Amino acid sequence: MNHKRILLIQGHPDPQRGHFCHALMQAYADGAQAAGHELRRIEIAQLDYPILRSAADWEQGALPGCLLAPQHDIEWAQHLVLFFPLWLGDMPALLKGFLEQVARPGFAFHDDGDGGFGKKGLGGRSARVVVTMGMPALVYRFYFRAHSVKSLERNVLGFVGIAPVRETLIGMVEKLDAAASDKWLRKMRALGRQAT
Repeated sequence: MNHKRILLIQGHPDPQRGHFCHALMQAYADGAQAAGHELRRIEIAQLDYPILRSAADWEQGALPGCLLAPQHDIEWAQHLVLFFPLWLGDMPALLKGFLEQVARPGFAFHDDGDGGFGKKGLGGRSARVVVTMGMPALVYRFYFRAHSVKSLERNVLGFVGIAPVRETLIGMVEKLDAAASDKWLRKMRALGRQAT
């Protein structure tokens, strides 16, 4: 098996680390480390950065100092895994703000020669998105068409060249019993071993 450089991004905004998202990330890390993959981690709840308020700030403003290391980690990684809870049908605002900050021109994509940002800067990387939610995952996937996850995959990760992007949707998290929780943790360990 080829060993990969894996970056785990914990997108839960609560710094207390007691949520199922944290257990899922730890299970993935355990599997990946057991298989000999290299790991780095980012916990966005531990970072303090402002939200972007203008296109000029995004294009020409300085990247906050606390995000320099995460940007280097993204550049280092061959495979990224994002973990987050679905809040109001989307990723938490802190995670969205993180992605907006780090996915800057000159890093996530480059001038295509026509004055636009058409040249993807993060090609050659794959990703997995692991999302927990209160509703049944099938309802989110088929009734709501997993709209926010699809938007993340297409309009953020795909836009900067990350592909393929796979997803794991875990529904009814507040009602998972011990056996169901353990099943998901075993699945995460297996995905970590495979680096997918």
